[in-house]
Amino acid sequence: MAVSPAQLSVLRMVPVAARVVRAGRGRLAVLRLLNSSRGWSGRPTPVDDVRWALGQVRERFGEVPVALVGHSLGGRAALLGATDPSVRSVVGLATWLSGSEGIGPLPGRSVLLVHGDADRVARIGPARAVAARLGSSARVGFVTVRGGSHSMLRHHGSFDGLAARWVAGTLLGDPTGPLLSRVLDGESEVSV
Repeated sequence: MAVSPAQLSVLRMVPVAARVVRAGRGRLAVLRLLNSSRGWSGRPTPVDDVRWALGQVRERFGEVPVALVGHSLGGRAALLGATDPSVRSVVGLATWLSGSEGIGPLPGRSVLLVHGDADRVARIGPARAVAARLGSSARVGFVTVRGGSHSMLRHHGSFDGLAARWVAGTLLGDPTGPLLSRVLDGESEVSV
């Protein structure tokens, strides 16, 4: 089944992308990927779409460092696509994981997973386990958003803001603020 640009999950990434644009202050090209199909069971998968998009980025911009940001299954696709050599940074928002994806290792990458503790769609446990496992090969942080749900709407400022500051901090060296500074200094899990 085709993905519609009007789907709520697609529209939810519009403010995230806008926040990354603002954080980059004209120094980042922000592109949104519309997956070719819904779900994960067919071909191409969202990871295939990520790999295609990374090829398009190389064609358009050359060999540049890339950050991948995704929500739910998009977060899963970002983590699985992060093995591409151009990827330096990854943000998974309310990432849907089962725990058996085979994600990683991701040496040299900066990975942030942001997950609400009230998420009833994507369980927090598998995301926390993936973050812990990736911590042996990458710089990884896990942020729990207290009261945050899968839609990220009630706490959108936390989800969107953390994603934007992580991308600007890890790609551009911008200040990330006190919470993400703790993560970048080695604290593996924090709450907001």
